[in-house]
Amino acid sequence: MKKLITAGLLTIVVIWIFRTYSLPKITLPKLPSFTNQKQAVQETKQVVYEESVVTSVVEKSLPSVVTIGIVTTRQMGGVLEFDPFNPFFNFRRNRGPQEKVDRNIGSGFIISEDGLIITNKHVVTDTETSYKVLTSDDVKYDVEKIYRDPNNDLAILKIQAKGLKPLTLGDSDSLKLGQMAIAIGTPLGEFTNTVTVGIVSGLGRGITAGSPFEGFVEKLDGVIQTDAAINPGNSGGPLLNSKGQVIGVNSAIAQEGQNIGFAIPVKVVEKLIEQFESRGSTFERPYIGIQYQTIDRRTAILNELPEGAYIERVVPESPAEVAGVLADDIITAIDGVKLSSSNKDLAQLLSDKAIGQRVKLTIWREGKTLSIKVVIGSQS
Repeated sequence: MKKLITAGLLTIVVIWIFRTYSLPKITLPKLPSFTNQKQAVQETKQVVYEESVVTSVVEKSLPSVVTIGIVTTRQMGGVLEFDPFNPFFNFRRNRGPQEKVDRNIGSGFIISEDGLIITNKHVVTDTETSYKVLTSDDVKYDVEKIYRDPNNDLAILKIQAKGLKPLTLGDSDSLKLGQMAIAIGTPLGEFTNTVTVGIVSGLGRGITAGSPFEGFVEKLDGVIQTDAAINPGNSGGPLLNSKGQVIGVNSAIAQEGQNIGFAIPVKVVEKLIEQFESRGSTFERPYIGIQYQTIDRRTAILNELPEGAYIERVVPESPAEVAGVLADDIITAIDGVKLSSSNKDLAQLLSDKAIGQRVKLTIWREGKTLSIKVVIGSQS
């Protein structure tokens, strides 16, 4: 009995000691949960996937992207020579020889195996000079013909080549904000085969496009906005989706912002190609031979004039001159379709006409309305 009492007392004492003088707690390191590990793996896979998509698109598309160059002539430095026959100035300048210079000014991409190339019209707007095309493997071709779209900032170039690799055209009508966008071109006319990546950051924008190399601007509607870096010289290059399909033609940048670029939707390119093919693959477009300015609604009201196309000049021996169109006339309608700010302009209406077709121009001349029939001519 005595032993049991002693054992019980010892047990109480031991419990009291442990409660009073407990050992310090040991904190084990917190291991990552299974959920966090899974998320990290997924993020790594996503990065690898995006990188593989971009590299795959670039490898597939790069052989189809070209650089557009212009051939210009510059005067070499001359020297001063003594002129004994000039009593007022004894020296004369002897001009140096002229030298041809190639300069890269834009980009483009191949759309047919036999040498058809898409670019911007403002890249090749100079009709008095010659152009060259440089492929990604440094093969240079002369541009033989140029078909300039009168309504959009687009052009088709023809080079003499075979076995080229054309790009596949995608669907710009199904684009969604946030989807991947890849731009390829020659920024600043210097860095060939440059690739930039971003997203589709806006749709249906209205912009003014142009080239600092050519000094030309044009208003465009319904364009794609992207944050893929686009610089002067990228004009005419393709904007691609994650499948390597063309969704737009890079055309302009916002001068006052950063990472704001614009591309013409590929559906406009498809219409241009259809129009080109329907005319027997010729580089001709409807032409009547006038220079004009559009009179919008506001200008018409302020000057008590009708809306339409004010003719500044009639080209000699052109279809318009033959038909009796005069400078200072105002074309108000074509085949009964009125020209107005809310409707098609003169160039758009003419582009729908066939070469050789007879059209009726409604003309306002000194307060009177006339009807003049003109046969559509062609211009390359």
